Amino acid sequence: SADGGRNLSLDIPMGLPMSDPSAWATAMNNLGMAPLGMTGQPLLPDFDSALGMMTGIPPINPMMPGLGIVPPPIPPDMPAVKEIIHCKSCTLFPPNPHLPPPATRERPPGCKTVFVGGLPENSTEQIIMEVFEQCGEGIAHFCHIRFAEEFMVDKALYLSGYRIRLGSSTDKKDTGRLHVDFAQARDDLYEWECKQRMLAREERHRRRLEEERFRPPSPPPVVHYSDHECSVVAEKLKDDTKFLEAIQTLLTWIERGEVNRRTANNFYSMIQSANSHIRRLVNEKAAHEKEMEEAKEKFKLALSGILVQFEQIVAVYHSASKQKAWDHFTKAQRKNISVWCKQAEEIRNIHNDELMGIRREEEMEMSDEEIEDPSEMKETEESALVSQVEALKEENDSLRWQLDAYRNEVELLKQEQGKASRDEDTTKEQQMKLLQQALQGMQKHLLKVQDEYKKREAELEKVREDKLKIETLLESLKEQESSASRVCVCSQEKDCPVEKTLSSSPVKSEREVLLVGIISTFLHVHPFGASIEYICSYLQRLDSKICTAEVEVLMTRLQNTFRQELSGVGASLEKRWKFCGFDGLKMT
Repeated sequence: SADGGRNLSLDIPMGLPMSDPSAWATAMNNLGMAPLGMTGQPLLPDFDSALGMMTGIPPINPMMPGLGIVPPPIPPDMPAVKEIIHCKSCTLFPPNPHLPPPATRERPPGCKTVFVGGLPENSTEQIIMEVFEQCGEGIAHFCHIRFAEEFMVDKALYLSGYRIRLGSSTDKKDTGRLHVDFAQARDDLYEWECKQRMLAREERHRRRLEEERFRPPSPPPVVHYSDHECSVVAEKLKDDTKFLEAIQTLLTWIERGEVNRRTANNFYSMIQSANSHIRRLVNEKAAHEKEMEEAKEKFKLALSGILVQFEQIVAVYHSASKQKAWDHFTKAQRKNISVWCKQAEEIRNIHNDELMGIRREEEMEMSDEEIEDPSEMKETEESALVSQVEALKEENDSLRWQLDAYRNEVELLKQEQGKASRDEDTTKEQQMKLLQQALQGMQKHLLKVQDEYKKREAELEKVREDKLKIETLLESLKEQESSASRVCVCSQEKDCPVEKTLSSSPVKSEREVLLVGIISTFLHVHPFGASIEYICSYLQRLDSKICTAEVEVLMTRLQNTFRQELSGVGASLEKRWKFCGFDGLKMT
């Protein structure tokens, strides 16, 4: 200890004897580090670095360059097993495993030097080097040890907390408790900064190579003008594959000022060739437009075919949802069929909207291209109203199918409600209420659609009447011989048949017209017919004032629209009303 102020550079021989080298190897193995000699050779050739995981400490790669990273602490619930280490001149006893690990300061960047405290008073520099020689090659300044590599510091910190005893003496001066901690050294910091600067230079060099690799190549230089190059460019302008290159060269020559009295004719011929290329471009565009129209037509036809197949699939689902087939399916099969039906209807509606959008775009394009006179405008308005009426019919059909599906679901829930247990009654009642509300909303929406459909029909009739009036006015102007009396007679003759038809019509009011429409829709959904009580129960949901006698009298008057049939035998005899409007339309 008298040489404490002296810096000693020691060359520690590799053949330094150890009283028990296996104890040191066991301690290093518990830490997860391969025991090394002073030159870095492993003491145990068959060392398995994975054994260090048994103590809860991840294995450390000793060849990994240190970048100032503090090693992870040892988990408190899995303490490392430290054993007694026997050296030539001293013995190291492990600390109490239940005590917390010794505290250390924050690790400086590139730290290779440790401070050793708690040494016995009689310890010498030779004893210190004997203890720390297995951590790696190092240079000792009393109480400070500088190692050759950063990972050796981690091995030295492992000895912190060990009790050291010189020989077999129990004297206080020959015992002590080691405390190993990180130490700040200018040499360590300088080497670390040099290594960081080297890594930064390598990173900059790598990024520069990456940027040069991804940088787009510069365009080739444009040749100077000459008669030979002019003839070459003129030939390229006539070739579709080389036109872009030639037109760029021509543009560069003109911008450079190569046009003069001598070369004006050559440049004019090249400009003329460029102008002739416009016709080729227009023809090419027309060919592409034709291909696009053909592709649109093919797409529309394919979409129509897909839509027809979707309609058939949806019809299959609706047929399977009827009671005749529905009762034979299990509950899981019914659920799957309902889900599939909803999905198919959604996809069908999407495809239908897409097809209608294509048709609208075509109609808009046709309307933009044609210049219409007043009579043609009337015809387009009529066609637009007809298309709207068709769209409303399609929407009415889809709503009717949805209404039928909701009704089937309500009936199914009613049947299941009687079979289910009391625990499921509350949830099913909620579902029933929701379905009833949805059914009422669908019925209201159906009535609105029917009203709108009637309004559209009325507008269509007005347009037709206006068209007839315009035609009669044109005829009267051409003749110029009709008088006001004849016009009156003609108007009277037109009004008389209307009055006769109104007086002879079996439908006497607008309310009866609404009833006929609703009953027709209801019976069209029930192709096998329905009893008068079933029809009136449905109508009384819409209007509670409707009575059975009124409905039966109205249906009896319309023999070409409704037909009464008898089904069953004896006590099961039942009267059913069916819709026969399509057959009656042919008869009338």
